[in-house]
Amino acid sequence: MNWVIKSFDDLSAKELYRILQVRIDVFMLEQNCLYPECDDKDLKSKHLFLMEQDQCAAYARLLPPDVSYPNCSSIGRVVVHPNFRKQQLGQQLMKEAIHYQKNNYPNHTIRISAQLYLQAFYENLGFVRESDVYLEDDIPHVEMALD
Repeated sequence: MNWVIKSFDDLSAKELYRILQVRIDVFMLEQNCLYPECDDKDLKSKHLFLMEQDQCAAYARLLPPDVSYPNCSSIGRVVVHPNFRKQQLGQQLMKEAIHYQKNNYPNHTIRISAQLYLQAFYENLGFVRESDVYLEDDIPHVEMALD
């Protein structure tokens, strides 16, 4: 298993296509949620992904401090391709993402906006819920943090 981390400018056209494909397929089509997928944060982020069988099997966007939250780094757009679910890729992906963020931004809390149904998943990785439930794109979310 070969996890890759690249800046936006270092992504190949095919890698970017596969990443956007899985993000759109899961977040917009599977979850029936319309939102601005291209939000300019990709340009400032690192992109953690695993390519398998010419598909993006798993992906997370690694945001530096002050892009999504003041004085906090963040992990977003966490997704596992439907063909690769039930293989523990979500846990592996998040462990890689957390490792990267802690090594590159050691003095910053990692803050995420988590879908409510995934709260226990993130708690098992050390995140702590810090907000009431709120709607983001009509999906219940909670803000969570990891020091």
